[in-house]
Amino acid sequence: MRYLQRGLTHHDTDRATPGFTLYTPLRNSTTYLVNMAGEIVHQWDLPAGPTNYGYLLPNGNLLIALRSDNSPHEMARGGIMRELDWDGNIVSEYMDPYQHHDFRRCANGNLMYLGWHLLPEEHAARVQGGIPGSEHEMGIWGDYIREVNPAGETVWQWNGWEHMEIEKYPLPPTSDRHEYAHPNTLVALDDGNALICFRRLSMIAIVDRSTGKFVWYRQDYSWGGPHDIQFLDNGNMMIFANGDGCRPRGSKVIEFDQKSGKTIWQYQGNPSHTFDSFFISGCQRLWSGNTLICEGIWGRIFEVTPEGDLVWEYINPFTGPQTAPGPSVGDVSFIFRAYRYAPDSPEIQGRLHGKLG
Repeated sequence: MRYLQRGLTHHDTDRATPGFTLYTPLRNSTTYLVNMAGEIVHQWDLPAGPTNYGYLLPNGNLLIALRSDNSPHEMARGGIMRELDWDGNIVSEYMDPYQHHDFRRCANGNLMYLGWHLLPEEHAARVQGGIPGSEHEMGIWGDYIREVNPAGETVWQWNGWEHMEIEKYPLPPTSDRHEYAHPNTLVALDDGNALICFRRLSMIAIVDRSTGKFVWYRQDYSWGGPHDIQFLDNGNMMIFANGDGCRPRGSKVIEFDQKSGKTIWQYQGNPSHTFDSFFISGCQRLWSGNTLICEGIWGRIFEVTPEGDLVWEYINPFTGPQTAPGPSVGDVSFIFRAYRYAPDSPEIQGRLHGKLG
């Protein structure tokens, strides 16, 4: 079985997209950069365990979130957002123990991120659906988006419970009521608005910065708790549709037209269950036209052509212990998200000359 293999398992040198792949195992305190041969060519040793992932900024620095010891919530703990240079030195740091899942550097240099907030009672009472009596011991958690400037001052904040029509978007019947909506992806758009993905609602939306309202949204339960919504350079959108609770079993990566919702391209396993990650995971459209996919639960990162042919595959060899509660227990190799960077990209800056593999 593929997931029992480790390291590089396949490389079509003629069709794969040359570059370096960055990933951070969820149960590991190191971020790795691997070449096309699956060799580690650079790494950042982190002083605290990562919360989910990190990515390279155009200046070549690593932006990553680390675990805070005083997080108020046991899920997706974060709280310490750091920019590290190539040698691991701290360039900047911002702390919020309520931060979770996603965080992005804005074009203006600000930091935008997701955070937990315990819903006020009057808003918690409006949450529909879910398993009766399954609330968190502290209540029901909701979320905010916050943007801070380099000085750490809040310049914009969106409180979901104040702007969302909560009754309009009930939780699915199989969901617990620990939290409402569960956003897992945040994209700071060039116009100042925010693109957000709500796993529990199988919904994506664009939040208007000036009004706090949704200027656009799409909800599709066939996505099954999706992740990693993004705009592509061609104007289409792409999403990792986990397929949690869906039949037939299996995940998909879907590119679609934002206005019509029409599917332009998709990838799924054949048979469908051979590509299946019901949580975490992500995708990246590469400059070659191929697509890099992170099948998170298996720690599998692979590249496919537009025709769906597998041309590169790497499986995280670093495992860490996962105890209950969780989606699995034992020595897991989870990866939340992965990115590839071209050898001549601003992020790499020619530092790895001769190490492409």
